[in-house]
Amino acid sequence: MIRSEENSILLTFDVEDWFQVENFKPCIPFSSWSNCQLRVEKNTHRLLDLLDSIEVAGPDDSRKSGCAAAAMNPRATFFILGWIAQRLSHLVREIHARGHEVASHGFNHSLCNRESPDVLKRDLADSRKLLEDIIGRPVYGYRAPSFSVTAEILKIIEESGYLYDSSLNSFRMNRRYGRVDLSRKTRRGIALQFSDTFYELPISNVTVGKHALPLGGGAYFRLIPFSLFQFGVESILRRDKAYLFYLHPWEIDPEQPKVEEASYFHRFRHYANLKTTASRLALLIEKCRSASFATCTQYLEEGGRDWERADRNRLPHLS
Repeated sequence: MIRSEENSILLTFDVEDWFQVENFKPCIPFSSWSNCQLRVEKNTHRLLDLLDSIEVAGPDDSRKSGCAAAAMNPRATFFILGWIAQRLSHLVREIHARGHEVASHGFNHSLCNRESPDVLKRDLADSRKLLEDIIGRPVYGYRAPSFSVTAEILKIIEESGYLYDSSLNSFRMNRRYGRVDLSRKTRRGIALQFSDTFYELPISNVTVGKHALPLGGGAYFRLIPFSLFQFGVESILRRDKAYLFYLHPWEIDPEQPKVEEASYFHRFRHYANLKTTASRLALLIEKCRSASFATCTQYLEEGGRDWERADRNRLPHLS
């Protein structure tokens, strides 16, 4: 078990369905999405129930005051696709009602670096407004589909009214992942400060020499032996005192339809070990249960983020 009261665990989930993944787009065009079987609601409920079934240490606030930390269920951040929210608004409200953070994953799962600035700005604005209208609360965070960001795109995300992004993945063997020069950015914990009102929360990876090895979640969580994955998480926590993990609801669904038209590599990556993902996630949380579990917003607030002031200065203002 990971034993450190200083450690923070950030669980994040990208709420999209099995037919919306980038690797299947050549086989399942956007025009056919409405005809596909929706399975995301059941799978997201499974994730919510899993989180509710485990008790972890309380937030850092109680520790800083010298009090014993009360047990609680881990809180997570759900980056929700607008296309899903439009059809399952009750699911968005349930995620929020269960104490988790609602954030944006864009509207139609379009790669940011393949959109014009104007189209991207509209996607960012529409997805955030939809989510805010559903839960009646501000939405602060964004994650780009397939981590497809650049420095210019991050600036557009900030100008679109978001207070943080969580799209940087340092693993270089996936060409869809964006690259950004971080050499002059101020680091606060794992957060990188891009301006007075905008932060980046990157995916956590292990660095070996000059290379990053993927330990942030997703397919790598399903494919890497658990003991090795746990060792990597412990290494990241020793280095950063925080670990940011991501997963998709479809990754706990071994009964989802099979896309036989996809390439062997894409099918292997998508379907490998789906039967064990939920139990592995529960085990990972158990191993980290003495750490502080926080949403992305909570982590930034605990780092001294003046959230209320940043929200007042956010452009464009909430409608």
